[in-house]
Amino acid sequence: MLNPGLSVIIPASNEEGYIGRCLAALFASDPVPGGGEAVVVANGCRDRTAAVAAGFSAAARTAGWGLQVLELPQGGKPGALNAGDRVATGPLRAYLDADVVVSAPLMAQIAAALAVPTPTYAAGTAVIPRARSAVTRAYARFWQNLPFAQSVAGGYGLFAVNAAGRARWSGFPAIISDDTFVRLQFTPDERVQVPARYDWPMIEGFGALTRVRRRQDAGVAEIARLHPGLLDREGKPPLGPARLAGLALRDPAGFATYAAVSLAVRLRRGDAGFTRGR
Repeated sequence: MLNPGLSVIIPASNEEGYIGRCLAALFASDPVPGGGEAVVVANGCRDRTAAVAAGFSAAARTAGWGLQVLELPQGGKPGALNAGDRVATGPLRAYLDADVVVSAPLMAQIAAALAVPTPTYAAGTAVIPRARSAVTRAYARFWQNLPFAQSVAGGYGLFAVNAAGRARWSGFPAIISDDTFVRLQFTPDERVQVPARYDWPMIEGFGALTRVRRRQDAGVAEIARLHPGLLDREGKPPLGPARLAGLALRDPAGFATYAAVSLAVRLRRGDAGFTRGR
């Protein structure tokens, strides 16, 4: 039985239109030391996500990867992550969004970065593909120059830890921002960003951006409330008035879009549950 060095856990809720590209790219990866496996957790799906994923069994075998597909009747990303962790066999763990497309060298670079005895968190270099809507293109352009997006190993859409790092927390808590929670288990000098890239699509349209931004802000506030002091590990430089003004002067349209979404978030309080905004 395959005993991989790297287990890639992919929570997938109604991702029929995305999981195929995600898995095809993953199984085209450069060889990973110790081998790799993908664990797709189809949670609360009302579409063919699980069937599409299972259809990659032959491709996985040809590529030398293992593949497990779990089906959970209930939705919820933390539950899916925990279910995937329970069946994963690799000492290295990567957590991958189902709409992310990795480049061929990425997983091998991540595995190499994690091949150390000390607790380590690793991520690739995210690339936002060109969006269909002009408003998302403007928002993404401005967002990529903000301190968080410029920080080392942001981990949005994909992050990974070694066994010593995974021991930093038990199960994924039932919170909004699981990726932020994990990243902040590590100090900035314990985070590594490898140069290989991955495509991380940003959601389309003003309404969707507002919903997702509201969720992101609520997730950060929830961590501050439930885990006091954890945000002190963020390590990103502050976005002061002078820096913000400089960004606005360089990209007035991007700033106007970002500011409009920020204002809409404040005016439209409501459910901050999980959404991709599709």
